[in-house]
Parts: sequence; C-alpha cells; structure tokens
Amino acid sequence: MFTKRHLAATAAILVTTALLATGCSGGGGAAASGTKSDELKGLTGVIGSKDFSEQYILAYLTSDLLNAHGANLTTNTKLVGSANTRQALIDKQFLGYWEYTGTAWITYLGNTKPITGPKQQFTAVADADLQKNSVKWLDPAPLNNTYAFAIRSAQAKKLGVKTLSDVAALPKSEQTFCIESEFSTRDDGWPGLAKAYGIDVPASNVKLLDTGVIYTATQKGNDCNFGEVFQTDGRIKALDLTVMKDDKQFFPVYQGAFTMQKAIFDKYPKIADVMAKLSPLLTTEQMQELNAKVDVDGQEPAAVAEQFLKDKGLI
Repeated sequence: MFTKRHLAATAAILVTTALLATGCSGGGGAAASGTKSDELKGLTGVIGSKDFSEQYILAYLTSDLLNAHGANLTTNTKLVGSANTRQALIDKQFLGYWEYTGTAWITYLGNTKPITGPKQQFTAVADADLQKNSVKWLDPAPLNNTYAFAIRSAQAKKLGVKTLSDVAALPKSEQTFCIESEFSTRDDGWPGLAKAYGIDVPASNVKLLDTGVIYTATQKGNDCNFGEVFQTDGRIKALDLTVMKDDKQFFPVYQGAFTMQKAIFDKYPKIADVMAKLSPLLTTEQMQELNAKVDVDGQEPAAVAEQFLKDKGLI
C-alpha cells in the first residue's frame, strides 16, 4: 500500500525496465525441503514487490510456494513505489505481485470514495481491474494493512487522545505529524484526511520522512507526536505505540491479495488452488508478527518467508 502516486508512463517504464534488468533474485529456497508437486510445471516469470518489508515477505512466500508446486520463478524486490511495481505488471514484466484493495480502488482505478466492507470492496476492485486492465485478483488474505496514525503510548495518555477526532481537537502546537512523501499527495492520504477531520496546521507541523524512520521518530517524539503507520507493521507493538482510531472511517480497507496477469492465470488456473493454501493464514496479526521478525529482529525477508512456509507444512 505504500506507494507512489501515478507517475508519467514513460518515466515508469524506463525506471521499471532498468531495475528489472538488475534486480532479480532467486525465490528463496523452497526446493530445499518439504513436499513438492508439479502441477505448475512450465510456469516461469518474476514475482514482484513494492519497497517495504511486508511486500518482500509476501513476494518470497509466493515464489517459494509456487516453486514448490513445479514453477520456476524468481523474485524482484528492487522497485521503488507502487507506480513502478504496478507498471511492471501491466507491462507483463512481472507475472504478479501482492496489492491492496484500497490502493487499487483509489490510485489505479480512479475512484474517490472507498466501498464499505472488505468483501464488497474486494469484489468491486477485482471485477473492475479484470475488465479494464486484464489483471486477475486471487482470493484475498484476511490482512488489512490500512493507514493509521500512532503516538507513543505515554504521550497518548498525557494528551488524552484515542481517536483522530481527538487529535483534531488538540492545540495546534500538539498537532505535529510525521508522514511519508507519497502519503502527502495521495487521495487516500494527508489531503483527504486533513479535510475529513478538519486538521488545519502550518506546513512546519508536518514533516516528510522515509517510511521506516517514521516509527522511530514517533517513538522518540522529537519530530512529531503522530506518525503515519501501517496496521500490520510489527514495530507498532515493539515500540509501544498507540494507534488512533479512525472514528470517521476515512481510510479505505487495504486487504491484501495476489494480483497477476490474466493470460497467465488462464494458462495456469491451478495457481489459485496453490495460493489458497497460503492466503487464509495471513491475518493482520500474523503479518504483524512476520513483519516484526524483519523490522524489529533484523531477519532477512526471504528467510522469514521460508521458515513460515515450513512451519505451516506448505513446503
């Protein structure tokens, strides 16, 4: 979900092509152990990802699992931003990657308002993307990696804030925010949020930071009280942050699902059966745990993915 807004097609193609030429790596070791089958024999290509830990883990989970069923896939985790990753799929340079329903509905499909309810949102996204772009959405995971704002827990108690409406009612001196550059321009990001909650602060109250830095900056409290976070991120618990309730339900549902080229799915429809062994296991809580292994414990995403698949008896 964490992603750059649409960029010019020419620039996206140039960046994507250059990185694809140098950014591929192996799937992560599924062939080393576990029961294998060959129903996906002949399936080749690249599984992509956006540029954050959850996406890296999801990419390796997917390539390892599909390879254990006869595919011969590599993994590219080198692209930056949603626009490049999505462009690689549209240009058929990626076989597929994991996407989020809220991102697709608003950023790619051009809608301005989310649909209430995960099931309804997923159905609308899957139908529209298939019809307009020949992108096939496989059944989603339960995880909802929606945007949120968090504050260090001690400061939340001091300020008496539990909801984003509470935040909007604070003195402007306390309304300080750390956000990433992409969030600052997205329709489902800062402009819409500020309007929905009536947050009107000077530009100096909003600092643009890299995604990973926001968590530690929020925990320290020097740059901002409130940091933009993602609901499945393991650092929320590890850093003792309190998430503010989105009481006006501004943020869309960001349910994760594997998206892929329709033509490849039509040739290898058993991909859906294989992915159905994995997707139901990926709850919000489970992704928080897996993400923490990378972002808190410092483990490699490929190793985390492989161990999870082994623990679940999938490879």
